Amino acid sequence: MARIGIFFGSNTGNTRKIAKMIKKRFPDEALMADPLNVNKATPELLAGYDYLILGTPTLGEGDLPGLDADCQNPSWAEFLPGLDSVDFSGKTVALYGLGDQEKYADNFVDALGLLHDFVTERGAKVVGAWPTDGYDFMASKAERDGMFVGLVQDLDNQKMLLEDRLETWLRLISGEFGLTF
Repeated sequence: MARIGIFFGSNTGNTRKIAKMIKKRFPDEALMADPLNVNKATPELLAGYDYLILGTPTLGEGDLPGLDADCQNPSWAEFLPGLDSVDFSGKTVALYGLGDQEKYADNFVDALGLLHDFVTERGAKVVGAWPTDGYDFMASKAERDGMFVGLVQDLDNQKMLLEDRLETWLRLISGEFGLTF
């Protein structure tokens, strides 16, 4: 089994695309598992990894993806309750989130903050905080002490920054995962 699990929720496929980009940069199967949508995962599978990369878009007015947020398939909203009893102590988690800072400036990447709170309340060590510089938003549940709790991508307004931000973030988290990038 690989050392790092990558799990994502998605609605349009953009979060999946970024998960695949992450995997491509670490192609050694002994290091990183293939990305898996949470609607195809089990809590036991996710709990089996000590190192996790979790991705989510923010939908609507700051919601996790799921059926109540008008997704066509179940996602994080349906998957998280199955993780209620999972102890994340000893797990290192890096998070990434997608959002639209112009259209949803009042709840920019809120789902990233919700995912962060869920895993930290269960003992996870979250790594990969990302600067808020370069973004223009009013409020975010993912902002803590002037930093986002993970990598933030706005593919609607800043798609041209995707590659550079991803590369910088992967360098940032690689040491925390015992990797050389």
